[in-house]
Amino acid sequence: MTNAPATHAPSPLRRRDRGAIAILTLHRPQSRNTLSERLMAELTAALAEIAEDRSIRAVILAAEGPAFSSGHDLKEMTARRADPDGGRAYFADVLGRCSAMMKQIVRLPQPVIAAVEGIATAAGCQLVASCDLAVAGAEARFATPGVHIGLFCLTPMVALSRNVAPKHAMEMLLMGEMVSAEEACRMGLVNRVVPAGSALDEALRMAEIIASKSAHTVRIGKRAFYEQLEMDLDEAYADASRVMVENMLARDAKEGIGAFVEKRQPVWAET
Repeated sequence: MTNAPATHAPSPLRRRDRGAIAILTLHRPQSRNTLSERLMAELTAALAEIAEDRSIRAVILAAEGPAFSSGHDLKEMTARRADPDGGRAYFADVLGRCSAMMKQIVRLPQPVIAAVEGIATAAGCQLVASCDLAVAGAEARFATPGVHIGLFCLTPMVALSRNVAPKHAMEMLLMGEMVSAEEACRMGLVNRVVPAGSALDEALRMAEIIASKSAHTVRIGKRAFYEQLEMDLDEAYADASRVMVENMLARDAKEGIGAFVEKRQPVWAET
């Protein structure tokens, strides 16, 4: 596996915690937050750390500068065309690590909310689609524009096609045109559109609501949601029923139902 090159440059990812919410901020504004090797490595490591941190109940993915993310660092990738194999092994490695990072977001125990300002294109759009929820500032725009440069957005297609209807996905992939925040919301790529500059504030509001719920319940619910999407109807109902029985027997369900009956606020377990 190719490792990200050693560098003394500032970290391209910043983390700050606000109570039970972890805010991860892409910090390569000068390159429109392209997903360099180092940024992907640091985001992967941060997500792995958060997955083991039971004090964190929700995650926000944001970005500095005028772009959320413009996708892969094409300058970094193009430089490897000089490799003896034309870059084949390197491209396979980078794309594999990017795909693993996207799946890591989906499989993270905590819900992840994208707070999008500016453009989110190619793998940047894939990053938004991989998050559980997304908030867009009114001036945000989305695209899978690879077709313009002879490179179909195949890996972004995987996440995109699991968020929007097939014809919407194909339109974005085949035409490569920018989609407005309002259109992205109508299509289902983002949950809501807010005034420009306030996506992070709205994402925080949503994250605080999620963080107030039972962490155990949210964890099992997120996992079950993605698992049942890959099943046929009968299997999905059978699996959901199985998980719900286990949920009913859990401490927080007993507490939550009891609190509802007794007309009081529930007291969730710490983890």
